[in-house]
Amino acid sequence: MSKQMACEQMEQMKPAAVSPADKLMSLAARLLFENGQTTRRTVEAVAQMGETLGLRATLIPRWGDLTLRTDDDTSSRYESFAAEPAGVDMHRVAAVMQLVDDFHAGGIDIGTAQSDLEAIGRYPPASTLRFALMAAAGAAALGVIFGAAHLPSLALIAFSAGLGAVLRRGLAMISQSPLVQPLCAAILAGIIGAIAVRLDQSSLLRLVAVCPCMVLVPGPHLLNGAIDLARLRIGLGAARIAYAGLIILMICTGLLAGLALGGATLPPEPPSIPVPVVYDVLAAGVAVAAYGTFFSMPWRMLPFPILVGMLAHAVRWTLISMAGANVEAGALVACLIVGILVTLIADRLRLPFAAFAFASVVSLIPGVYLFRMASGFVSLITLGAKAPPGLLAEAVTDGVTALLIMLAMAFGLIVPKMIIEPFLRESSSLSPCKRNA
Repeated sequence: MSKQMACEQMEQMKPAAVSPADKLMSLAARLLFENGQTTRRTVEAVAQMGETLGLRATLIPRWGDLTLRTDDDTSSRYESFAAEPAGVDMHRVAAVMQLVDDFHAGGIDIGTAQSDLEAIGRYPPASTLRFALMAAAGAAALGVIFGAAHLPSLALIAFSAGLGAVLRRGLAMISQSPLVQPLCAAILAGIIGAIAVRLDQSSLLRLVAVCPCMVLVPGPHLLNGAIDLARLRIGLGAARIAYAGLIILMICTGLLAGLALGGATLPPEPPSIPVPVVYDVLAAGVAVAAYGTFFSMPWRMLPFPILVGMLAHAVRWTLISMAGANVEAGALVACLIVGILVTLIADRLRLPFAAFAFASVVSLIPGVYLFRMASGFVSLITLGAKAPPGLLAEAVTDGVTALLIMLAMAFGLIVPKMIIEPFLRESSSLSPCKRNA
């Protein structure tokens, strides 16, 4: 290749002034990527917009930035811009996906689409009052699921989670770090849990401390990371998992620090407490509604994940309590059902799969096992040679159990999605007008 030809190719590939079309696709990509849409759906939405504009648009996602390459008949141009997939907002994602469909159908022009996307980017999250109330309700519902039977304990769980939600919103105004909020909220939960132990208002399960921390677990990021790994987007998937892992580490650290400040610990093997199926299923519905609020799901859409989550819990309860299955098998079967239903419903409602699916199965997350594992390892370091002989085995067992449950959940949610999605893509190749006819 001659030097002149190489220079011409480099000239064609150099960053160019951003056109209105590129600006439109970049804004849509950023809104989807930063608010919890799966990577594949984000890439496909941008490609669809490019097709509508008569361009070949390719989105290259990485943690921290997106690169948009646009090709036409004469040249190629690219634009890189910062974007971190650290948030979850189902209202914004649903609105952007609907706009992409409308734009593809010819219902709006570039200027209108641009202004609409800018307006979507300004959608506010749930109010602090609603956020705090639903955090309190969700944590109390998890307390019911895990066996908190006394009203004073449930009230303390709700108070701790609600106060933690207010604290998180306050910290968000003064700190941009995504790790500060879960750390401080977990410390607060640990302190309140320790006080409850002192007042004899907490069972051996320490649910007053644990349940407010369970509502902090970043499930959508774990699930999106697992989906990326399954799609062989290794770098982005590993980054998502690492980000979620850091948040979980902050939660564990804060919880144990808060308990230690009050002179309390997590017991290694608390007794299991059976819960009647009616209480279990109803509490699961409340927990799902709470997480729908955390992820800014519109009110009109909340019944869908609530019903799916209640069905999943009924199936899990039946398998464990009546068929004698272990918790891993119960989580697998429940998540297989959820994976099928959520794949179909999320595609129809244009919602992000990970947030929808996690909200439906939030009560299956093995947060208790993770917290007990962390407590066991800390006790091993603290006690040293004085540690009981079985402490290491108990900590390892809790960790392996948590890992197996999370793998069962990921497998159950992702496999149906990967099997069903190609058929949904074929139907979506029709114009939105034809699909909705």
